Amino acid sequence: MMGHAGMADVALRYLRSAGSPAPAAPRLPPLPRPALRAVRADEPPPPNTGDFRTVLGHFASGVTVITAPGADGEPPAGFACQSFASLSLDPPLVVFMVGRMSTTWPRVARAGVFCVNILGSGQGTLCRGFAVSGAQTADKFAGVAYTPAPATGSPRIEGVPAWVDCVIHAVHTAGDHLIVVGRVAALGADENAASAGPLLFHRSGFGTFDAFGTYDERASRP
Repeated sequence: MMGHAGMADVALRYLRSAGSPAPAAPRLPPLPRPALRAVRADEPPPPNTGDFRTVLGHFASGVTVITAPGADGEPPAGFACQSFASLSLDPPLVVFMVGRMSTTWPRVARAGVFCVNILGSGQGTLCRGFAVSGAQTADKFAGVAYTPAPATGSPRIEGVPAWVDCVIHAVHTAGDHLIVVGRVAALGADENAASAGPLLFHRSGFGTFDAFGTYDERASRP
């Protein structure tokens, strides 16, 4: 199985090829083990993973589905992702994070491109379908309508409020995740779909956004 360094290498090789097909995945050795050090007697232990998940779960985020075209007769690749954000205006860059043990990421890396499908209210079931992993991934696109995104051909799911079509710009390792930077090649929004509001993820559940109304600065003055 290709190592995590190999995944990043494949994506970067694609960028350097200036549009030529991505090369075959190299057989690279696994990442080296991190250097071990002694723990000081007065050094507090790191937070346990349960507490980390519980506390960070209070941060509400939007929800996306990252997609990429299939290769060599394979179906398209896709997975649900909440760790997505804009990164730069000039050049236009976005970023998402994916677990290094993801079974879908290697296929996205080989494609060298991806489309961010920003989900709206009422698309929780769609999101759950793309959140499955392992052997269940083959059925992710069953019954899902999509068209090719204009720049990369990645699946652009019908009915999403917005989409961002990207070429992989850089991949960085960060603990048990990879930070994937994409250069935006095309993007668009569907105002009719967006009118229902976004799909939000908060404390392990889906929710929707209720606007508090327009803030009037004059009304707040004494």
